[in-house]
Amino acid sequence: MMDIWLIPVVIVIAISVFIAVKSVRNWNSPVVRLNEQDQRIPEAIEDHPFTVNPIIWIIAIVSLFVLFIIFYYWASSI
Repeated sequence: MMDIWLIPVVIVIAISVFIAVKSVRNWNSPVVRLNEQDQRIPEAIEDHPFTVNPIIWIIAIVSLFVLFIIFYYWASSI
């Protein structure tokens, strides 16, 4: 029974790892600050700081996957 979920779980893990690696690469990149204006936070991040947080993206993806599994088993039991 768990065999049907092997490929979807691997896909969700791969997406999560991709998000984590991408965010760590952006996080560890060297930042060169030339003047005071370079230190200003972009307006998009000021307006929506949670959209840049990779933990929230991973939680959202895993939550959608779990909801899909719950819906699948609910629909198959009807």
